[in-house]
Amino acid sequence: MNQKELEFFRESLNKMLNDILQKGQETIEDMTESGEVYADPADRATAESDRAFTLRLRDRERKLIKKIQKAIQRIDDGDFGYCVSCGDEISIARLKARPVTTLCIACKSKQEDEEKNRGD
Repeated sequence: MNQKELEFFRESLNKMLNDILQKGQETIEDMTESGEVYADPADRATAESDRAFTLRLRDRERKLIKKIQKAIQRIDDGDFGYCVSCGDEISIARLKARPVTTLCIACKSKQEDEEKNRGD
C-alpha cells in the first residue's frame, strides 16, 4: 500500500473517531440537560426506552473507538492492510468498507464458518 492510500485511511479513521466522540459528547449534554417530567407513564417509558437504546449505541461506539485507535496504530507501525491470520494483503475495497478490519475476506469467511459450525 502506498503512502497516499495510507493517508487516506488515516484521515478516514480520524474522521470516524471524531464523529463518534462528538456524538458521545452530544449524548452526555442531552442527558444532563434532560430534566423533563412526564405526566403520562407511556411517554416516560418511551423516553426511557429511547435513552437505553442511545446508550447501547454509544457502548458499541466505545468498542469501535478502540478498534479505530488500533487501526491507526497499525498504520503507524506499518502493519495496516495485512491480515493478522495469513499475512496477505487485505483488499483496498474491503478496507474502504471496514477500515478497522484485521482479516482478509478469505480468513474472515473461514472464521465465520467455524463460528457457525460451533454454534456461536
